[in-house]
Formats: sequence, C-alpha cells, structure tokens
Amino acid sequence: MTMTTTDMTTTGTAGVRSRGPHVPEHAGAGAPGGRVSVAVYAEDLILQTGVVQQLRLRPEIELIPDEEADRAQVSLVVVDVVNEPTVQLLHRLQRNTATRTGLVVGFFEAGALQTLIEYGVAAVLRRGEADQDRLVHLVTAIAKGEGVLPGDLLGKLIDHVSSLHRTVLDPRGLSLSTLTAREAEMIRLVSEGYGTAEIAQKTSYSERTVKNVLHEVATRLDLRNRAHAVGYAMRHGLI
Repeated sequence: MTMTTTDMTTTGTAGVRSRGPHVPEHAGAGAPGGRVSVAVYAEDLILQTGVVQQLRLRPEIELIPDEEADRAQVSLVVVDVVNEPTVQLLHRLQRNTATRTGLVVGFFEAGALQTLIEYGVAAVLRRGEADQDRLVHLVTAIAKGEGVLPGDLLGKLIDHVSSLHRTVLDPRGLSLSTLTAREAEMIRLVSEGYGTAEIAQKTSYSERTVKNVLHEVATRLDLRNRAHAVGYAMRHGLI
C-alpha cells in the first residue's frame, strides 16, 4: 500500500513510495497561532487529494509538507480498510509522541478495534461521513486531546472494556486506572471518613497492610496526605 502525505515525493513507511499533490508554501510554513497542524497519509492519490482539498480550504487547519510531517499535531490516516500496511504505519506514528493519530476508513472490520486501541488511534471517522465539517471537527478534537468514535464503535469499545475487566483485570484485582481494586477501595473508605483501624476491619487486612497500601499510593502518585489522595482519586474518576 502506498502511504501519501501532503507534499513532495518521499520514501514512506517500510520503504513504500509516498507521494502527494503540491501544497502551497503558505500552507505549511509561517501559519498564525491557533491553527491545527495536520499531516495526511493515504493509501492512494485519489483518497489523499480528496482529504487535502477539503482541509486546505479551512483557515483553522495548517497542512504540513511531507518533509516536516513529524512536527504535525495530528496525523490523519485515510484508508479503505485497516490492513497490514495500515498497521505498520500506525505503529510508526505511535512512536512520535508529538503527534496524535486519527483514522478515516471506508470499511471497518470488528477485529480492527483492538488494533486501533493498541496503536493509540484517538479518533475514527467513516469515509462515507467525511465531509469538510466532520473532518475539521475530527482534527480539532484530536488536537484538544479528545476522542471521537461513531456510535456503534463506541458501543463496541464499551463492550470490549467490560469484557477486559471481567476476564482479565477483575480476577487479578486490577483496574484500568492507576489504582488497583484494593487501593481504590481503601481510598474510598478514607474519603468516607474511616480511620486505619476501621479500614482494616472492613477490608479484612491488617492495619499495617492498610498503612503500607496508602503509603504506596501516596508515594507513586506524589500525594501529600490522605485528603490529597482522595481529591486526586475523585478528580480522575478512580473512586
């Protein structure tokens, strides 16, 4: 698969030739503040041209030329289907921590959701819905650190997370948060005003264990005291 970006012929991921139409110099340099910088990767010239033409008309978007793609805030990957060359590109983009990745895809297979999670794809838009406004919304949401998914994929993601909890995390006393299930329970009891002895009684652990667990949480998360720990857990939705 040929991955194309917004300017100049180069050698793309895994040595595949990457080429794209010319982008005017003002589109990739000297852009005023507040614009979102975007590098477009597509599997063929038709897909690439269509997306670039949509985005280049919008003043809030700065299209990044190919040789500067690594500095883009958003990498937008446009494909018919998530296949092996797409996965290779997503893997390469994931290594650049300065950019976040969005995917515009024609056909989305159910098994591809796990792949997108693993390779840090922040947002997905189906090509059939990719008009100019939706593309710009996708790009700006990604730049703000938000995630965007079609409703049916969001439902699949929730089901996937629920299944992960049931089959992998819960049996091991773990969670997807920065707290284990035991840590979260103890912090919750602290937030309800219980002291060390009462927490030990309610959780069937020794007072020493309770103190050690709370100390470990405070050290790992750089928390000053129990009140700080409760505030942190509540702000991050951990309890």
